[in-house]
Amino acid sequence: MEKLIKMVETMKPFFEKVSNNIYLRAIRDGFVSCIPVILFSSLFILVACVPEIFDYKWPEKISAVLWQAYNYSMGMLGILMVATIAKSLTDSLNTKMPKLRQINDVSVMIVSIICLLLLAVAPVEGGISTEFMGTKGLLSAFVVAFTVPNIYKFFVKRNITIKLPDEVPHYIAQTFADLIPLSVAVMIYWVFGIVFKEATGMMFGAWILEVFKPLFVAADGYIGLAIIYGAMAMFWFVGIHGPSIVEPAVTAIYIANIEANLQIVSAGGHATNILTHPTSYFVATLGGTGATLMFCAMCAFIAKSKQLRAVGRASIVPVTFAVNEPIIFGAPIVLNPVLFFPFVLTPILNVWVFKFFVDNLGMNAFTYILPWTTPAPIGLIIGTGFAQLAFVLAPLLLVMDAVMYYPFFRVYDAQLVEKEKAGVTEEAQAEAPAEEAVPVVAAEELPSEDKRVLVLCASGATSSMLAKAITKGAEHRHAPVESIAMAYGQHKDIITDFDLIVLAPQMASMYDELKSDCEAKGVKSATTSGREYVGLTRDPDKALDFALALMAH
Repeated sequence: MEKLIKMVETMKPFFEKVSNNIYLRAIRDGFVSCIPVILFSSLFILVACVPEIFDYKWPEKISAVLWQAYNYSMGMLGILMVATIAKSLTDSLNTKMPKLRQINDVSVMIVSIICLLLLAVAPVEGGISTEFMGTKGLLSAFVVAFTVPNIYKFFVKRNITIKLPDEVPHYIAQTFADLIPLSVAVMIYWVFGIVFKEATGMMFGAWILEVFKPLFVAADGYIGLAIIYGAMAMFWFVGIHGPSIVEPAVTAIYIANIEANLQIVSAGGHATNILTHPTSYFVATLGGTGATLMFCAMCAFIAKSKQLRAVGRASIVPVTFAVNEPIIFGAPIVLNPVLFFPFVLTPILNVWVFKFFVDNLGMNAFTYILPWTTPAPIGLIIGTGFAQLAFVLAPLLLVMDAVMYYPFFRVYDAQLVEKEKAGVTEEAQAEAPAEEAVPVVAAEELPSEDKRVLVLCASGATSSMLAKAITKGAEHRHAPVESIAMAYGQHKDIITDFDLIVLAPQMASMYDELKSDCEAKGVKSATTSGREYVGLTRDPDKALDFALALMAH
């Protein structure tokens, strides 16, 4: 086992390099920007469709109005994501560009939308078809969003532009500066779209869906599901946020599958597409990556070790809402050889059982998207449209997860009890240096001016725990310090609004980039170890001292 753990750990630099890939990050950031739209549209579909489960149908006019809200939000997702992905990629490219020669991200967003329309949207009598503006257009959107910023980069980096006299105002000069890359990008996609359709007889958007259909099918099989959810857990086991690496690669499948499921169920069919966002949220990662809900409950209520009992009770509420970093770093699970097998295998078993229920027992797969922080059993029931078998599956998954973790939990609990008897605990070993590293700030040393702290993580959930702790500490000691949390990538345009930016430990591979961005704008930055981070979230005064000490340097 130790050899296996060491082998996995030696691969961490490669995993970090993958997590830093600007194209995967662009997909992730683009999707995060569109989550409010997806949730908004899903709300209308829930209102429109759930009553039918209980034999009530809305009048046709009301139903049409509800579906209209869905069609013009989720139905335009391809258009929205090509713009947001292109902007994120442009921001990444700009970090390597001269400060006085930056790519215009607004122009890139506009041109990306135009190019997607040229590539994937067919003209029809009286207008255009909207079929590939939504989820069916996501693969085409990725192609466009990856190439248009690079076309701009080619011209901007070489200063190939229309140059106007110095007397011309900058905003007018910028319009002409964008004209050459804009024209080249549009011309490329216009010509390519025409030639491709003449050669193949179909639009590129339809063709690329056909090409990737075998991948969609394979990803939905038992082996594909095991690879996807096993990889998420494997990345997390070495301390890297697994979903932020894996999910961008399957986002198009996620969204296309749930859209297909909704259409199938609406037509009275049986929805069988397994790989969706809700499957990840409410089945595979029940209680967070590694399906840690039942492990956390065992720590909280039956552990004999003081360390596990304290960590479990402090973590049970956030883990219930799928924020499981406190238990991952607090137990710890990261690089813990005793917990390797249940952490990696439990999510796989969960999704396999779900697939069996769908394929063999006739249960519908997920048709609705809910916020990922919805407690998993509730999300499973609502997301499958109150399927009767969901009421059986939800408790079954909890029992299975408990059975998977229990023997490993008992071994680890016993190990810690022995260490505690000897007067040495993992917690004491980890917390001692943290206590020394955070000097207490006296009342007379508190800042006289307002200070703002931003905490970043992959989705804004883990970071909110530290942000709230800093805010509580400031309120308790009447310090003029405010703190908020965001997902990594959302901070790019507002770095100078803060005095300090702290990066959560699971995103540590991004720290070099964050540090470079912050130093360029005169803003302090920091990251922490996993155990230290968890300790700070539990102690508001200590969290405030941590932030103040960093800002004082």
